[in-house]
Amino acid sequence: MLGKIEHLGIAVKDLKQANDLYTKLLGRQPYKQEAVESEHVITSFFTAGENKIELLAATSDDSAIAKHIEKRGTGIHHVAYAVENIHAEMQRLESEGFTLINKEPKKGADNKLVAFIHPKSTNGVLVELCQEIQE
Repeated sequence: MLGKIEHLGIAVKDLKQANDLYTKLLGRQPYKQEAVESEHVITSFFTAGENKIELLAATSDDSAIAKHIEKRGTGIHHVAYAVENIHAEMQRLESEGFTLINKEPKKGADNKLVAFIHPKSTNGVLVELCQEIQE
């Protein structure tokens, strides 16, 4: 089952400008900035109460974030949900008729295994599943 909303992902063109804006908006600095080479993005994470905001800036013109911004502009990119067992949740969702973008989870930002559900099967919302990596 899907757990709490783990974070909201927001696509941005200029990470420095967006960091400055969200620092003013939320009244705090980002707690982490991290490159995710496999996705060609740099992420920046903020807390907002018990919630998290992930800013995503493309490092390549052919990244999913660059393509998203080109088609839809900046703004909310995805909603991420925490899961305890990402493999089991992926199987459950696929059996319910959802289309998975990833057939296997991959390492994402903020020490998570991640997988995405195609927005065509979720009323236009890109959904990310996130499982904390236990080390």
